[in-house]
Amino acid sequence: MLCKEILLNSTNMFSLSNKRAVITGGGSGIGKAVSLVFAREGALVNIIDLNKEQGKEVADVIIENGGKAFVHTCDVSNQKEVSDVFKHVGKIDVLINNAGIAHVGKAHDTSEKDFDRVFEVNVKGIYNCLHEAIPVMKINGGGVILNMCSIAAHSGLPDRFAYSMSKGAVYAMTLSVAKDYISDGIRCNCISPARVHTPFVDNFLAKNYAGKEKEIFEKLSKTQPLGRMAKPEEVAHLILYLCSDEASFITGCDYPIDGGFLKLNN
Repeated sequence: MLCKEILLNSTNMFSLSNKRAVITGGGSGIGKAVSLVFAREGALVNIIDLNKEQGKEVADVIIENGGKAFVHTCDVSNQKEVSDVFKHVGKIDVLINNAGIAHVGKAHDTSEKDFDRVFEVNVKGIYNCLHEAIPVMKINGGGVILNMCSIAAHSGLPDRFAYSMSKGAVYAMTLSVAKDYISDGIRCNCISPARVHTPFVDNFLAKNYAGKEKEIFEKLSKTQPLGRMAKPEEVAHLILYLCSDEASFITGCDYPIDGGFLKLNN
């Protein structure tokens, strides 16, 4: 009987039809890919981004291709702005806490200002969104939360003190939320990418390694055993699975998507 049920229900896998999703940092990089993939699978996408123009560009593409999308300009580190946006969004089935910033530096040469900024965006920003989304999900009988962690939470990366601190906090918050709200029907997981080829990487190389962009890009790519960086859409597809009904038995987990970085590097 089980075999027959599986065969009869084998279509439309990973569908997000009739789901309302909120994606922070949804106007560029990984967030953009998630916005497009979610819209393709039927979700109504709420893009939250500090850059209104980038968010609008993504929403326009979604709408032009028959999808549904709204753009909200918001600094996730500002609780009032986040609260106002989430009140406007209303019902939430899926929350993707993707917005974040990077920082290069060791403990002794990271300024207080830079440390605070990384914390405000990468840690408090996620807290602000959780603070607003969870009560809505509880009222609606459940939901799915996906936090953007990093291999930096699990491995000692050179010159990434503040960034690693923030991603360690993301990992801990994920476990806490999964534990606290499991009886409310809320699942919470995170993923830990290694390097992903986004516009941020290209801008970083142009700013810090002018004239050596290709050389440094190849060097960074080879730190992953697979020999390349991930594509944003590869990360988006993992997120899609974890937020779909097919992953309904998964909560409180972190999923590396790292080209073998954590397990295969010696």
